[in-house]
Amino acid sequence: MNRRIFGTVAAIVLSVLFVSVVASMVHQAASNTALPLSDASIIREQAADKRLDPALIAAVIYAETKFDPRPSPAGAQGLMQILPTTAYYLAHLSGGTRFTASDLATPSVNLAYGCYYLRYLLDHYGGNEMLAVAAYNAGLTNVDEWVAHARAEGTQLSAEAIPFPETREYVRRVLAAQREYRATYSRALGLE
Repeated sequence: MNRRIFGTVAAIVLSVLFVSVVASMVHQAASNTALPLSDASIIREQAADKRLDPALIAAVIYAETKFDPRPSPAGAQGLMQILPTTAYYLAHLSGGTRFTASDLATPSVNLAYGCYYLRYLLDHYGGNEMLAVAAYNAGLTNVDEWVAHARAEGTQLSAEAIPFPETREYVRRVLAAQREYRATYSRALGLE
């Protein structure tokens, strides 16, 4: 009788453990599908090279393409959606001499240029991630104007005060995704 009870209890415990493990795996798979990540080694490399938060890079990629590097209607290309004109400008700034627009389809090249631009924007805005992300979306000239207008009124530009609804939402999406990437992929992004 005791063996039967012990066998039943052991079967129940094993079943509960199995269900817990499967549920955890399903939850992790669902989280990863909702928050994809690829090219983590390139992201880590570019983050180290450009002194960037790898979670911020992943968040920009997520907001731009969700890691599906399809061309945009405006002609932006690759994971970080770089316009060829922007890439040529960045190539000039960085000393690149053999860049061609087709290079933007290569993840390592696209991330190198996108991260260079992100670093450039962060430096321009004194490390302010919100302003850099806004400029990544709306352009440096627009954000400079918004910052100047806010200063003229004696305030600082906040995400809520960004006049372009698309950019305001983009900034919110990137900064929220940055927190999620940091929590979900800290090891893959080299944050541990």
